[in-house]
Amino acid sequence: MLLVTFAATMLAACASPRVNPTKACFHRNAEIEIDIGYCEALRSGNTLHISGSVGSGDMPTAMHKAYDTIKQTLAANGLEFRHIVKENVFATDLDAFIRNKDIRKEYYGTDFPAATWVQVQRLYLPAFVVEVEVTAEFPR
Repeated sequence: MLLVTFAATMLAACASPRVNPTKACFHRNAEIEIDIGYCEALRSGNTLHISGSVGSGDMPTAMHKAYDTIKQTLAANGLEFRHIVKENVFATDLDAFIRNKDIRKEYYGTDFPAATWVQVQRLYLPAFVVEVEVTAEFPR
């Protein structure tokens, strides 16, 4: 009987969900992020995936807001813009983003990541005009 109990316990342990110790969620505003269902940033191994940082208003103001938020999230995780390897931009007016592309250089300098820029009909809230998501790598 003891052997049966032990075997049942071991099988139950195998079926239990396991927490991935190399995956960690970073919240800037946990209440809102948990309600929506995402992490501001997620570290998986040596990679930090930062969810889309948004901005509203005119495109220059919106871009500064989005990139400032990314800068804060990077800093909270011990990183800088030079650690970003991939950027995806979603803009409701891609021409306005392109006209203001030099704003990015204020953050990246001359160390640019791979990048994709896409025009979309709308973002999570109608007031948002740009959303920037990035992937950064931790130094080895």
